[in-house]
Amino acid sequence: MNLNINRVKIIVTIPIENVEEVRNAICEAGAGIIGNYTYCSMSTKCIGTFKPNDEAKPYIGENNKLEFVEEEKLEVVCDVDNVKKVISKLREVHPYEEPAIDIIPLLDEEIFK
Repeated sequence: MNLNINRVKIIVTIPIENVEEVRNAICEAGAGIIGNYTYCSMSTKCIGTFKPNDEAKPYIGENNKLEFVEEEKLEVVCDVDNVKKVISKLREVHPYEEPAIDIIPLLDEEIFK
């Protein structure tokens, strides 16, 4: 079985008020293309938790206090050739100093019999 990875799924959580800015930025950088469609994404409302330490500069919340924040989990597909550019743009516009970013390799349907 040949497991060449051509695309990945990028998943990131974002404060609700920043979702459109991040979506637009990463889609303009080349994420979210499926066939003849662009800006393809999926988002799910969720609750994120974190506790910034003394050295953090949190966008939301206070140091050393557990925070519960309404966020959206944004998911897009991306060609492997564009991943670095998309992640760079994501970090540039995301308000968190350390956004949680998942990059998951996707298998092409053609490898299955």
